[in-house]
Amino acid sequence: MISGMAYIAPTRPRQVADLPARIVVRAMNARHLSSLPSRAVIREVGLRDGLQSVQTIVPTEHKREWIRAAYEAGQREIEIGSFVPARLLPQLADTAELLDFAGTLPGLFCSVLVPNLRGAELALDHGADLMLVPLSASHAHSLANLRKTPDEVVAEVARMRAARDAAGARTLIEGGVGTAFGCTIQGHVDAAEVLRLMQALLDAGADRVSLADTVGYADPAQVASLFERAVAIAGDRLWCGHFHDTRGLGLANVYAAMQAGVSRFDACLGGIGGCPHAPGASGNVASEDLAYMLGSMGIDTGLDIGALLRLRGRVAGWLAGETLHGTLWRAGLPKTFPGVDAGHDAGLDVPSHCGAATSSTFHA
Repeated sequence: MISGMAYIAPTRPRQVADLPARIVVRAMNARHLSSLPSRAVIREVGLRDGLQSVQTIVPTEHKREWIRAAYEAGQREIEIGSFVPARLLPQLADTAELLDFAGTLPGLFCSVLVPNLRGAELALDHGADLMLVPLSASHAHSLANLRKTPDEVVAEVARMRAARDAAGARTLIEGGVGTAFGCTIQGHVDAAEVLRLMQALLDAGADRVSLADTVGYADPAQVASLFERAVAIAGDRLWCGHFHDTRGLGLANVYAAMQAGVSRFDACLGGIGGCPHAPGASGNVASEDLAYMLGSMGIDTGLDIGALLRLRGRVAGWLAGETLHGTLWRAGLPKTFPGVDAGHDAGLDVPSHCGAATSSTFHA
């Protein structure tokens, strides 16, 4: 003791280990949730990505019913089909007719897949809001799927941009980089090549870009790493994430992408989907399961899950004999889900809007 003064022992800063476990968990949860969006968009791609993977040819009238029912359930972004030769994908031969019909629904943002300049011209002629140009980061898959190298696809995007601008159209161009996490034909796909091609698409005139796990190889750590790097390059022009649930990680990968800053995701009603030129690829993230996960987390999608489940039942009837996926249709909504009456059975007939906010219309 120093003469005339009381000795006060030095204190060390409070460490995380000193805090009660409940406080640490709460702080960690708050940090993760603060990085999540309050609103997310689910782009329904079942009419294109889903139907191209099944043998059944759904009549045009049923597809119109699908579009209208999805719209009434709150869907405001739908991929209508693809402008590819009917001899290659007869399931999508009525894309032009469906696009014309979808254009009559106020506020519905309609996209189509276009593999080449001719497809882009048709998309422009029929007033598509967005045309998605698929590019595979796997050279082997690119040659099998489009008979072009990835860089040849980039050059095609430049021609599409020139045609779009010459026509004075407002149609957006999205360059979708597929097999971003690996390929069943080639195997490993280098992340640096994925990012190079993404930047090349933007340089060629694409308004938006997206990343796709075409064959379901990705895990959440890989998604977080690649999407963080992609966001640093493209910012809000990184438009969408596309995940397949081939190995049961689709929803976990969506969560990882949301933490990286993405808030729009492709999904298929009933978890159908795949790629004819990617052996083993199956099952997009199911729209109804994704809507449930987001709604349970308090993230608004503007979707009525009960209506989606009822539509899924109709689609299952139209696709009798085909394999559908997903889990919510079996279990139903839990009684703890927002909007579900705890006094009633939370089965398939229970309508519930997703998230805390009311239905919203999302625009590109």
